[in-house]
Amino acid sequence: MDKNVTRNSDKMKGSIKLKIINRIAKIPALRKYIPSRLYLEWQWAKSGFTPFDWDNPQTVNQKMQWLKLHDHNPLYTIFVDKFMAKLWLEKQFGQAHIVKTLATYKQASQIDLDKLPNRFVLKCNHDCDSVYFCFDKQSGKFFDKHMKEFTFVEIAKKLDDALQVNYYYGTREWPYRNVKPCILAEEMLLQADGALPNDYKIFFIGEDPQFIYVSYDRMGINDRCTYDINWKRLPFVWISGDDVTDKSNTTNVPRPKSLDDMLVYGAKIAKYMKCVRLDFYDVDGKMYFGEITPFHSAGYSPFTPEKYDLFYGQKIKLK
Repeated sequence: MDKNVTRNSDKMKGSIKLKIINRIAKIPALRKYIPSRLYLEWQWAKSGFTPFDWDNPQTVNQKMQWLKLHDHNPLYTIFVDKFMAKLWLEKQFGQAHIVKTLATYKQASQIDLDKLPNRFVLKCNHDCDSVYFCFDKQSGKFFDKHMKEFTFVEIAKKLDDALQVNYYYGTREWPYRNVKPCILAEEMLLQADGALPNDYKIFFIGEDPQFIYVSYDRMGINDRCTYDINWKRLPFVWISGDDVTDKSNTTNVPRPKSLDDMLVYGAKIAKYMKCVRLDFYDVDGKMYFGEITPFHSAGYSPFTPEKYDLFYGQKIKLK
């Protein structure tokens, strides 16, 4: 596939405003004081996109930036909180499709491994990257979502460090601003063959599902594939341009048996938002809720080919 994300380095260099912000942003402690619109313009240019008209955004990623500034429904704070979201989902739909919470902690020193099962997941509730898998407690090995190996001491420090960070200030995704950080220990979902289940990320515009982005075989092939709701492959991916290769979106992923459930339950959640990415798991035919993600990759992952960014963006009604 062509890596055809539009670059804008020349215009960024020519912008005095962005030059000033760039200097300030080099000091992380000062970033929180940059007004959100200016901060988003800096991140947008830094990500290589061309400027857009804030009064008339056109693409999916442009409209996500607009929504960060203008769509502040308090319910979204519950949705992005991985602990509170499960309580909300349980209240709406019951316990059958909720991944079991084993314990919650205010800091990593409270984690008592002896009280956890042999397999479990540790994660922060307030960000997107602090997720660690323990497949065998006796081994003492933990793995992040890229399957990089760590000791418990290493991941405990990473979790504690993450608790000190307000995720909002890094991306200006408003829903994260008021999330109260904690650590969750969760039941690990595994298929009958012992593998982690695929992650089915369904992009909704309003209540209407648009496409399904599959994170396939994270412990093996680790491909990203895109399908429509009838499980026909679509000719694009929605990931970092640097991660796109000729092999991206080429794996033949079987249609999940619980896809119909994902679409039905998903529409009931998506109706509260202009657009949203809803994550689900299929474990041997049973659906489980994953995450509610209002801003896929904070609105900075390009579509490849990029024309699909505009195609789906024109369907999003902001007002």
